[in-house]
Amino acid sequence: MPKILARSFFNRPTLTVAHSLVGKYLVCENGGRAIAGRIIEVEAYVGMEDKACHASKGRTARTEVLFGPPGISYVYLIYGMYHMLNVVTERVDFPAAVLIRAIDVDGELIDGPGKLCRELGIDRSLHQVDLTDGRSIWFQDRGQRVSENQIGTFPRIGVEYAGQWARKPWRFRLIEGNGPRSSSPRKHKAKGKSL
Repeated sequence: MPKILARSFFNRPTLTVAHSLVGKYLVCENGGRAIAGRIIEVEAYVGMEDKACHASKGRTARTEVLFGPPGISYVYLIYGMYHMLNVVTERVDFPAAVLIRAIDVDGELIDGPGKLCRELGIDRSLHQVDLTDGRSIWFQDRGQRVSENQIGTFPRIGVEYAGQWARKPWRFRLIEGNGPRSSSPRKHKAKGKSL
């Protein structure tokens, strides 16, 4: 029986949440029907010290949501055309979130955060939505277990400006079999600048 992920799921260390989201499902109601995709890849952004995190530049109108309660959506636009979906994590007043980078919908890989949002119809209208109440957009646990050796860890994408923080292995991806766990996987179709 699918279970909506509760706020307590997101009220944990961000790296734990990110790792745990791999293999869960993102569900989005679009035009009266729900589209569900298994989460293949995510990226973690952790606190004001993380130079790749939007909150590193301070608490602003744009980043205020990151300082709020866990389980809330943070949707922003880059390059004036690509939306990016994130879920806020950890305690109130500690800015952190997980970016959803890739999902599998009925065997079709939607790879890249901008492409993912376009395919699912996610835009700023879904910004600051409670992702734990099962309306419009939410996350599900469908009981499919993912073993440790099925999750690869990689540097984050599109944050070269963050210096040493860009090299943090805070991108988690579902990998086939027992392939390499810490080298770059195949190229992404839509990279997109991250959180």
